[in-house]
Amino acid sequence: MNTAEIIQAFIEGLALIVSPCILPVLPLVLSTSIEGGRMRPFGIITGFIFSFAAFALLSRSLVTALNIDLDYIKYGSLVLLAAFGFVLLSKTLSDKFASMTQRLANTGAALSSNSQGGFGSGVLIGALIGFVWTPCAGPILAAVLVQVIRQQDNVQALPILLAFSVGAGVPMLLIALFGRSLVQRLGFFTRHADAVRKSFGVLILVAVAFIATGIDPQSFFTKASTESEQIQAAPTGLKEALANPYDAPEFKGINAWLNSKPLTMKALKGKVVLIDFWTYSCINCVRTFPYIKSWDEKYRNKGLVIIGVHAPEFEFEKKRENVEAAIKKNALRYPVAIDNNLDTWTAFSNQYWPAHYLIDKSGKIVYRHFGEGEYARTENNIRFLLGLNEAADMPADEQVFSEGQTPETYLGAGRAENFANDGGMAVDEVSNYELPKDLPEHGWAFSGKWKVEKERSTEVDAGATLRLNFTARKVFLVLGTKSGKPITATLKLNGQSVGTNAGKDAPDGKVAVSQHTLYELIDQKSFKNGVLDIAADAPGIEFYAFTFGS
Repeated sequence: MNTAEIIQAFIEGLALIVSPCILPVLPLVLSTSIEGGRMRPFGIITGFIFSFAAFALLSRSLVTALNIDLDYIKYGSLVLLAAFGFVLLSKTLSDKFASMTQRLANTGAALSSNSQGGFGSGVLIGALIGFVWTPCAGPILAAVLVQVIRQQDNVQALPILLAFSVGAGVPMLLIALFGRSLVQRLGFFTRHADAVRKSFGVLILVAVAFIATGIDPQSFFTKASTESEQIQAAPTGLKEALANPYDAPEFKGINAWLNSKPLTMKALKGKVVLIDFWTYSCINCVRTFPYIKSWDEKYRNKGLVIIGVHAPEFEFEKKRENVEAAIKKNALRYPVAIDNNLDTWTAFSNQYWPAHYLIDKSGKIVYRHFGEGEYARTENNIRFLLGLNEAADMPADEQVFSEGQTPETYLGAGRAENFANDGGMAVDEVSNYELPKDLPEHGWAFSGKWKVEKERSTEVDAGATLRLNFTARKVFLVLGTKSGKPITATLKLNGQSVGTNAGKDAPDGKVAVSQHTLYELIDQKSFKNGVLDIAADAPGIEFYAFTFGS
């Protein structure tokens, strides 16, 4: 919801005062106002606004409950609105339309002709007027209802509803308050009724054409500013937006939905959507969670829907219970879709963990970012699409990668690099390895018996060791056990006890490996080189991939 929508609703309300069908209702407003007390006119307009508001909110609730595609309502209302514009251009059609609605007005007049009293009776009469007037106002009312229904909730719909009601109600209130003297002063409209009617017909057809283009009217209300003001007003435009936005693909092949019922892109139109592709053993993904959770907390009630698409990198990440445990551990409240076969990943042509796709209310991808960082830019783009034009107060992005840092290192044969054992790697068989005398920077090697498979290496004997020559502040390792039973591994850094360099998952230099997940092994407190040895106390630990942090 934005300023342009509110102004548009107000103008649509004003337009009703010169529509052919409203004319039979005006005498009803005038006569019932004169007959009652001084507060009756205010009661009439209050009742009128209340009856329309109730109808609009009921319509919104029904559409939401029945999950009706808003595009059908939008284009249906545009057809009605265009037809109404053509009616206004023709005197013959306008007269016939007015005749059709005259019975409704007469019914209301008959029911209210004997009413006496002040504000209370006025509310009843106003509600009746609103009831008999609603079918007459149908074409314009339909267009307004699309605006109301598209809002995230009734709180956001209320300003649009109020603007339309005020636009339609103010002229009626003036007529009710000042009576015949005001009507006499409106002689210009009486003498030029044909021209006024046709002018509004043209305006309505122009509005239909504009709405049908899908142009965001908010862009016409962007304030021109000086260079310093433009820095403060950065969120009033998308930053690093796609040159050619495209329709967001539907979710495909989702195995399960967590934290939510199944969702569709079609049903999400009208909302701002952030898609986050992640997998739970990816440290780069985990480091984005604090930012994503803060966006969910701040903007969920303002129209943002965040959906995490869990796209597994390793086979064990396909287990639903593992994903559920990760959701609980990281306190994720937004919907998560399990994409085990990477069908949705493929539909988005995605290649990265994490990857963020920002989708506007029309269902188009307008911005995307791969990897960590750019949190302020992403949040400000979210705010712009939601119509919140103040800049977000965001801290600078945390540094997670430094020049010379050891790259992500896979320990399975499928993507292994920098393996330094003499004789190379034997695949799918148990082999006995010896550590090389010199291990190059970023290199890794085995000692003892190991079995290397496509996506992992498993130590076969107790005491088998993996050595890594790394440069980073933090070392993370994806681990699990073959049997599912806990096994402990002992760490050494530069041939010594780890001591104060232990990561949070390796207190006292020992890591207890149980479920398949990511473990933080080392935190050197500063970015520097080190040699890490990992020796298992018992056979059966599975090693998948190292990742690093600055």
